[in-house]
Amino acid sequence: MKRLFGYFLRGLIITAPAAVTVWVCVSIFQTVDGWLGISIPGVGFLVTLLLITAVGILGSSLVTAHAVGVFEELLERLPFVRLLYSSTKDLMSAFVGEKKGFSQPVLVSLGIDAEVKLLGFLTQPSVEQLHVLQSVVVYVPHSYAWSGQMLIVPSSRVTLLTAESAEIMAFVVSGGVMDFPKID
Repeated sequence: MKRLFGYFLRGLIITAPAAVTVWVCVSIFQTVDGWLGISIPGVGFLVTLLLITAVGILGSSLVTAHAVGVFEELLERLPFVRLLYSSTKDLMSAFVGEKKGFSQPVLVSLGIDAEVKLLGFLTQPSVEQLHVLQSVVVYVPHSYAWSGQMLIVPSSRVTLLTAESAEIMAFVVSGGVMDFPKID
């Protein structure tokens, strides 16, 4: 009976992530297809991807760059919209923009004895504007969540890591259960 229960748990570990992934993808496809009124599954999602790519192409052109700038200025003038737009834009830029915010993984030593450590990303190399000398800003993502915590720590407690940012992010978000990233 114990062995049968072990097989069940192993099957659950294999099946649950696959089922959740399929369910989320199908839900996204159905939602986008429903918005566009398309009855062929996935075509609406494909059309959306193509439309976003076309906007990216147009936004990169010198002719439409001015129009994009005017549109962004308009959004920046509206109080609540400004907060929502600028926050979303900054978050997207941190992950996929030209100026990625999470490109430098670090190890932060905490506590008096510095034995407790966190993995994070250096986001600001200086906070002198806050009159805090010899300190840096580190973003520490939470495991199993799309959130994190910003820390201002003395630069002496931060060790730069020579590792792929994506691997460190995946390791942290997985709660440390993935294989440890290769650090040169």
